[in-house]
Amino acid sequence: MATIFSRIVAGEIPSYKVAENEEFYAFLDINPLAKGHTLVIPKREVDYFFDLEDSEIAAMQVFAKKVATAIKKAFPCVKVGQAVLGLEVPHAHIHLVPMQSEKDMLFTNPKLQLTPEDFKEIAAKISAQLA
Repeated sequence: MATIFSRIVAGEIPSYKVAENEEFYAFLDINPLAKGHTLVIPKREVDYFFDLEDSEIAAMQVFAKKVATAIKKAFPCVKVGQAVLGLEVPHAHIHLVPMQSEKDMLFTNPKLQLTPEDFKEIAAKISAQLA
């Protein structure tokens, strides 16, 4: 059974895509900690981040760096935080979260309630910085 993330990559479940290449897909987290909170996933379905090949981890970090740079331009912040938790979906992923302080990375914080229009606008703003 494919994970929800594999189904997103396949186009079976809609997402707010930010970036994509042959190996990776970046899309907005639908329960964001901050505007611009983005997930980066490998298209290959692997549960545990550290089960990825070394070359995949390296390439994924370079891809995530490009996305994080675009997030920081679209949503000015002190830094874009990175977290690899991986318990909620059995598909390796990196959270990229615009931060004004380290408290912004607490996953126990209340999630933003955004409309589909908000998500579309946020995704477009980040994607425009990648162009």
